[in-house]
Amino acid sequence: MTDLEPRRIVVGRDGERVAYLLGERLCVLDTATGALRPVADEVGAYACDLHATVAVFARHGRLHRVRLTGEPEVVDLGVEGEQPQPDPTGRHIAYRRGQALHVLLEGAHNDAAAPVLLAGEESPTVWWGEVDDDAIGFGRNRGWWWAPDGSAILAARTDGPRSTSLHLLELDGGWVDVHWDRWVYPYVAGAGWFDGPPLVTVLRRGQNHGLVLAVDPRTGETQVHAELSDPRFVRTVDGTPLHLPDGRVLVGSEIAHESYDSRCLFADGTLLTPPNLYVRRVVGRIGPMCLGPGLPAFSGMPPTEPRRGAGERSRETPGVQSALDNELGDLLIEASTDPAEQHLYRVRGALGRGGGMAAQRLTHEPGWHTGECGGETMVIGSAGLDHPGTHWLVLRRGHQVGVLGDPAAVRKDTAQPADLPRPVLDRVTDRRLPVGVLYPGRHLVGRRLPVLLDLATGLGGQSVLARSDAWALRQRWAEAGYAVVAVDTRGSAGIAPSFEKVVHRRLVDLVVADLAETVHELGAKDPDLDLEQVLLRGTGVGGWLAARAVADRPETFRGAVVRDPVRAWTTLPSVLAERYLGNPEDNSEVWLHHELRDLPVRVREIADDAPIDVELSALDALLHP
Repeated sequence: MTDLEPRRIVVGRDGERVAYLLGERLCVLDTATGALRPVADEVGAYACDLHATVAVFARHGRLHRVRLTGEPEVVDLGVEGEQPQPDPTGRHIAYRRGQALHVLLEGAHNDAAAPVLLAGEESPTVWWGEVDDDAIGFGRNRGWWWAPDGSAILAARTDGPRSTSLHLLELDGGWVDVHWDRWVYPYVAGAGWFDGPPLVTVLRRGQNHGLVLAVDPRTGETQVHAELSDPRFVRTVDGTPLHLPDGRVLVGSEIAHESYDSRCLFADGTLLTPPNLYVRRVVGRIGPMCLGPGLPAFSGMPPTEPRRGAGERSRETPGVQSALDNELGDLLIEASTDPAEQHLYRVRGALGRGGGMAAQRLTHEPGWHTGECGGETMVIGSAGLDHPGTHWLVLRRGHQVGVLGDPAAVRKDTAQPADLPRPVLDRVTDRRLPVGVLYPGRHLVGRRLPVLLDLATGLGGQSVLARSDAWALRQRWAEAGYAVVAVDTRGSAGIAPSFEKVVHRRLVDLVVADLAETVHELGAKDPDLDLEQVLLRGTGVGGWLAARAVADRPETFRGAVVRDPVRAWTTLPSVLAERYLGNPEDNSEVWLHHELRDLPVRVREIADDAPIDVELSALDALLHP
């Protein structure tokens, strides 16, 4: 993503406005007229009310507010703070200052009232509304949540690792603790307060069992809506849990029995998505006419096909069903059948008259598609291998009403420049590992090429994606003369829960084995790959893995260049390290086995901020000592 690509896109619940950042400029698109206008500058992050009528942000440490309807006027609220959030009605603004949580009541910026301290303590270890390492490890990016009517806040109080409690704070000073067994379930993996009572997901320290709880906002008592369980670790689905219009609670979980092995959506135990659809995120609810009238619905997802080249289109063999029940509304989700791609699907979120599962694929061009929605408006972002960046379209009732971003830049992107990276995507080994190979632009068949494996920086992500920005930096190494290889080994997301979790407590052994097998199979397929000159590169966890691969498989890997490699897993956030290695008190030998005591002789460490030319020189020195 470039600095001038749209980001932080918000669609109002009524679908009348779309707000987003273009660089540091906050812009708004009116979906009724298609008019696009900037409303504020120097905005690094912002938040809106439910209908996107007002936005708040911090600029130079001071809070500001701007209306997104009518003539925009940026108002300095005269208050210092960070992370401001308006309540859903747009009347009040909560924000953090230091370790405390404050609220600016309606009219306070006109001297009608003063900011109110909602929660704060003198202890230097206690933080209110903080997003700590535990939260980041679960993808939770919020530390407090407004009540739908703006009368109260559900806030997290953090006092160190595995020490988070939740509290209901009323604006008039009332206070209610949220009750659950925090000793057994110390992690707050997710929380939200939209329609209905607050919903919270809590997990055990071992992350192998969790509860989805509904909170009574009057008493703080909780009711279990669902249990999440796996012998290794539990992974939730972004955007869940969520209240459905019919009163059920939507939960993202995994199904692993008989021939099924995928991430799915359930509502009170009822499966809502086809088992062969890998659900990545629930975007939200869409209105009955969001896509226009008469669109068919599909079930029975197409089988996954290996991608042989950048220009190959996805294959699809959908079975046509009757139209989805528009009267009941639907869910918009991001999901995959091919791990290199992501598409938008429309899923039945309520018990329709026809019953059963229904899913309709909305995006069909090969690539990586993301979405946002509200009311009868949908925003679709499409990235692919045939154009740089992400193209953002705004649809209302099935018709395009606008494009986000700089129109001139969008027209330039569609020119399909010849210098775009052109990786060959495939699946290899008997485990069907996703792999991509990027050759030098002027490579001649028969010319031997050294091989460079580019390893992922973090844990549990993906490296092989059908989008050009994932390969832009790799193209620099390819043009330097390498066949650049990316592979999603066991432990990577996007394929199946069992594929992700099989690495539990044996991460290094399985991943290094997958890297070695991938190299040998690619070499057997393409004799131009010189298997006597195989190098690796990586940063952070990727640097640790590169060094361990050289140490454990010296007959396959000639050397590596690393940046800031992880040497001891104790330096990582405990929530991440224990997810893969287990509790160190019970698995000390596993932790010891995954340490990197010293770098092997054929591994070169360079500065984390070293330019790519330095890295290329270090790689060349390994090939030509």
